[in-house]
Amino acid sequence: MKIAIASDHGGYQLKEAVKAHLLKTGLEVEDFGCHSRESVDFPDYAKNVGESIVNGANQLGILCCGTGIGMSIAANKITGIRAAVVGDVFSAKATREHNDSNILCLGERVTGEGLACLIVDTWLSAEFLGGRHTNRINGIKELESYYC
Repeated sequence: MKIAIASDHGGYQLKEAVKAHLLKTGLEVEDFGCHSRESVDFPDYAKNVGESIVNGANQLGILCCGTGIGMSIAANKITGIRAAVVGDVFSAKATREHNDSNILCLGERVTGEGLACLIVDTWLSAEFLGGRHTNRINGIKELESYYC
């Protein structure tokens, strides 16, 4: 599995910790930046990760900013992306199983590195359950086509 990862300046340190964790577990990671604490605009990074998932270059993505909220809002503007801000393990599992999320958003200012890595592991190991949840994903897809 190939994972896209990116952050803005507010999530840079967390991105680096999560990336190191992913590489240590043997996953392939494509880092879309940023590469320092210098101020940048998060929508640019959300766009690059989202597009890489939609075009199939990466299977899943992880975005980090100060809270995870800005990245989530930006990523969810991309048709086909289902980004979820997660700060606990239960939600990480649920958002993959029920919402088939394809981008995980984390906040450096609200989630420590140890918890973030546990959230990432839980999210990556969970799988979409299908069944009744498929109808809901189809409903999301209908909303995307209706409002675009």
